Amino acid sequence: MDSVDRVTVAKASRTAGQFFGRQRELKSLRADIGRAGLDTMAGRKGTRPRVLLIAGRPGSGRSALAGELVGQLAGDYPDGVLRARLTTPGGGRVPVERTARELLGALGVPAPAGAGEDELTELVREALAGRRTLLFLDDAVDAEQVDPLLPDISECLVVATSTGPLTGIPDVRPCTLGGLDTGSAVELLGRFAGAVRITVDPRTAETLAEECGGQPAALVLLGGWLAARPMLSVADVTQQLRNLPDEAEETEAVRPLARAFRFVYGTLPQPAARILRLLALAPAGLADAHTASALAGCSVSAARSTLEDFVALGLLRTRGELFEVPGCLAPLLRALMESQDRAAEVQLARARMLERTVRLLQSCRAITDPEGSAARRKLAGLPRTLRFPNAPAAAEWLRLREPVLLASARLAVEDGELDTLARRLVAALVRALSTHRGAEAAAPELYGLHQLVLGVAERRGLHRERAAALLNLADLDARTGRTRDALTRYRAALDAGRAANDPYATGRATESVGGAYQELGDWQRACDWYGRALSQRQARGELADESRLYGRLGSVHTYAGRYGEALRSWRAAVAGYRRLGDLPGQARALSEVARVQEYAGRPEESLRTCTEAVEWARRAGDERLQAALHLRLADTLERLGDSAAARLHRGSAERLLADSRSAYEIRGVSAED
Repeated sequence: MDSVDRVTVAKASRTAGQFFGRQRELKSLRADIGRAGLDTMAGRKGTRPRVLLIAGRPGSGRSALAGELVGQLAGDYPDGVLRARLTTPGGGRVPVERTARELLGALGVPAPAGAGEDELTELVREALAGRRTLLFLDDAVDAEQVDPLLPDISECLVVATSTGPLTGIPDVRPCTLGGLDTGSAVELLGRFAGAVRITVDPRTAETLAEECGGQPAALVLLGGWLAARPMLSVADVTQQLRNLPDEAEETEAVRPLARAFRFVYGTLPQPAARILRLLALAPAGLADAHTASALAGCSVSAARSTLEDFVALGLLRTRGELFEVPGCLAPLLRALMESQDRAAEVQLARARMLERTVRLLQSCRAITDPEGSAARRKLAGLPRTLRFPNAPAAAEWLRLREPVLLASARLAVEDGELDTLARRLVAALVRALSTHRGAEAAAPELYGLHQLVLGVAERRGLHRERAAALLNLADLDARTGRTRDALTRYRAALDAGRAANDPYATGRATESVGGAYQELGDWQRACDWYGRALSQRQARGELADESRLYGRLGSVHTYAGRYGEALRSWRAAVAGYRRLGDLPGQARALSEVARVQEYAGRPEESLRTCTEAVEWARRAGDERLQAALHLRLADTLERLGDSAAARLHRGSAERLLADSRSAYEIRGVSAED
C-alpha cells in the first residue's frame, strides 16, 4: 500500500483477539527500548530514536507482530503513530521521496511540489522535532529507505520490519522471526477452522501446524479453507496437503506458504481462480468491486461477492472499503498469472481496468458541473454503478482512492504498452484532482502526474504533449521558487512547441521565459523575450495578448528605471485595451502610466493621468478599482502638499469601499499572469 495512515492513541491499529503467540519476542522488543545505546555507553546524549527491527520472511507474521507492539506502545507516544509501507505489492522499493511526501501529508505539513528527496526528508525531520511520535515503517528493503526518515530526537521510536538486517543503521538488533510455537499455531488454526475440530483431533492439528512450518499466513489460509467446508476434518486437509507435490522452484523457507496457497487455490472454481490471479494487476495491491469486475469482465455484484469469499478464505484482507492482497501472496499471484494467462489476455484485462478507472474519474469530475450541462447529460447515460449521487460523494471516493489512483497512473505509464489509455487516465486524474481539491492544494500530486505525461510524450515522440507537460512542470517550479529550473523547462517547452508547430505552446513558452528572467532580475533578457512574444502575438493579430505583453514590458522597464520606454509600453497597452473595448484594462493601464510618471518626477502629469483612469474605472462600473485610484491620487496630493484635496479623495475611497474589506490591488499585468 502506498498510503500512510496517521493513527491517534485512541485509534491505534491493534486487532484484539487476532494475535497469537510471540510473547517472548514482544517482551524482548519492549526490553530493547530501554536498553542503553552506543551513545549512552559513550557518555553522550542520544540524538536519534531507538529503532526496533523485526526481521522475517513474508508470511511469518512480522507485520502482525509489529502492529501488536505498536498497539501496546501507542499510549506512551501522545503525538500518535505514523505508518508507511516501503515496498510495493510487486516487490519493488517505494522511493524515499514518495514515503516522505506521504508522511508529511499525514502530519499535515505541506510538501512543495517538485521538491527532491533531501528537502522532503529534512521537512519530515523538522516536523517530528519536538514530538513524541511512534513511526512504523513496514517491509523496508534496506537501510537507505529508513535512515533518511529517522527523526533527530531520541524521544521518538521507530518500529521497522524487513526481510533481513538493516545494515548501516547503528545500534539496531533485529528480532528474527521463525514459525509460531506449536500451541500458538494450533490456536490460530482453531480461530478460523473452529475450536471443535481442534479439540476432537489435537494431534492432527499439531501435525498440520508442523506442515505449515508454524507460518501464520499458511495457517490462516488452511483455517479459512476448513471454515468454508464444515463437513471436512483437520485430518482431511492434512492428508491432501501432504499429497500435494513439491514445486522445484520452492525453497525450504517459502515452501509451507507456497504449498498452502497452491492447495487453497486448486480448490477454487475456475472463474474465481481467474479473478484471484488477475488481482496481481491491482494497483498498490488494493482493489474494489469495480477493479475486479473490470479485470475479469464480470458484473460488479459478482465481483464483490467473490472478493468477500476471498476474505473469508484468508486470500485477501479488508482495508476500509477496499480489498488488499497480502504482501506475502502478491508474488504467488503474479507467478500464477504469468504461467496460466496468455499475455494478450492479461493486457486486455489491464486495459479494461484502466478504461473503467478513466470512466469513474470522468464521472467524479462531471458531477460537479451544473445541471443541464453537456458533461451532466453525458453522465446520465452511464450505467448506475459508474455514477455518483452528488459531488461530496465523488470527492470522498477520490480522497479514499487517491493513493490507488496515483499508483494506477504510475503503473500504466511504466507498462509502456497502453500509452493511449495511460494518457487518458492521467488527464482524467489531473482534472478530477484540480476540480475537487483545487490546483494549489493538489500541486504535489499534479507535479508527479505531469512528470508521467512527460515520460510518455518523450517515449512516443509527442512534441505537443511534451511541450504542455514541460510548461505545467515549469509553472509549478516557478511557484515554489525554483526559477532557474523553471527557466530550463520553459526553454525545453519552446523547443518542443516549435517541433510540434504549435503557436500556442511557442508563444506561451516564449512569454514564460521572459517572466523567469524578470523574476531573476535580468531586465535586459526579460525585455528581449517579452519582445519576441509580442512579435508573435502581433503576427497572429491577438490583440488582448498583445496589450498584456505591452504591460509586462512596461513593468520590466519600470523596474530597470527606464521610464521613457516604460511609458511608451504602457501607453501602447492603453491603446490596445481601448481598441478591445476593455474599460477595466484601460483604467489599470492608465493607472500604471500615472505610476511611472510619478517615478519619473512628473507629479502633475501623474495627477491628470490618474484622474483620467478614475473616470474610465467609473465607466467600467469597477468601484474597487475607483477606490484604489482615489487612494493613489490622495497619496500623490499629500506629497504635493495639498492635504485638503487628499482628504477628499480618501473620503471618496472610503465610501466606495464601505462594503469591501480591502482595496483593489492595481497590477501591471492581468490576473492570469
